[in-house]
Amino acid sequence: MTTMTFVYLLAGLILLVGGAEVLVKGAARLAATFGISPLVIGLTVVAFGTSAPEMAVSVQAAFSGNGDIAIGNVVGSNIFNVLFILGVSALIIPLVVSRQLIRLDVPVMIVASVLAMALAYDGALGRPDGAILFAGIIAYTVFLIVSSRRETALATDEFSKEYGLDEKPRPNATLTNVGLIFAGLVLLVTGSNFLVEGAVSLARALGLSELVIGLTVIAAGTSLPEVATSITAAVKGERDIAVGNVVGSNVFNLLAVLGLASLVSPIPLNVSASALAFDFPVMIAVALACLPVFFSGYLINRWEGLLFLVYYILYTTYLIMYATATPAFAQFQTALVWYVAPLTVVTLVVLGGRSWITQRQQ
Repeated sequence: MTTMTFVYLLAGLILLVGGAEVLVKGAARLAATFGISPLVIGLTVVAFGTSAPEMAVSVQAAFSGNGDIAIGNVVGSNIFNVLFILGVSALIIPLVVSRQLIRLDVPVMIVASVLAMALAYDGALGRPDGAILFAGIIAYTVFLIVSSRRETALATDEFSKEYGLDEKPRPNATLTNVGLIFAGLVLLVTGSNFLVEGAVSLARALGLSELVIGLTVIAAGTSLPEVATSITAAVKGERDIAVGNVVGSNVFNLLAVLGLASLVSPIPLNVSASALAFDFPVMIAVALACLPVFFSGYLINRWEGLLFLVYYILYTTYLIMYATATPAFAQFQTALVWYVAPLTVVTLVVLGGRSWITQRQQ
């Protein structure tokens, strides 16, 4: 393992995070100048913009023939977003969950997760699969824009203040914002090249598969903009944004990032048997777990946030132990299957039952 491997990884992460920040700022303000509402900007431009690193890395990996990195990045990022980001944010302050998220966005995330696995079930994601996924993000975005006409003044103010959209436009603002978007894209492309190069070198040096590196190192790295956005929003008390950003980004990752990566790849993206057997089901399970957790008083409590974090640690530990053939892996796997999984199911059923009873009593 050379020093340049870590230089590539660090430089790639810095450029990706910086590029996403610049891109989001320019795109959000440009959209505001065209009269697009702050809520729509928050749900689409910002949530999708924070997923720009995933887009850049997965598309670059697909072009380079590193399909495991492209797919691992998306699946790993979605798991990381819910378990780690929401977990940390809820530990800072219990997160309020809007009814729209439960009735629309979380079900869309679940359907997108199941659809992605169904399309990948034959072991590959080709251009027809990518077209189906990408059509989904177009339909979802159009629906959000149309339905936003019923937005509340409170939600509008929250998103407007968070992204600086209530500031008076400056001279040459449009030209400045276009420049920011262009600079952000350049940083993202450059950063993605560095990160993929470094990740492939790291995987080879450690004897890990590119899939594991994609699910862990790259997934966490490309999710740093979501980390910053959601935790900052939680600290400021803007809890709708903290949750909405994660759910919106997950939908974008599955439909837009995976869709576009499949469309531009010169060959169908290979989906490993291990990803289909374990990582895709975990991603779906995490998406499904959001419903009863979110339904329990429309709040993610601190203990639920801690639970999310513990599950992310267990998931990452499983991946590393499996990849390195750790002797204790069999015992760890047995504990997960016979103890952790049943306890999780019971907890979710209880939470779901309580929320259903509460809804019936109201």
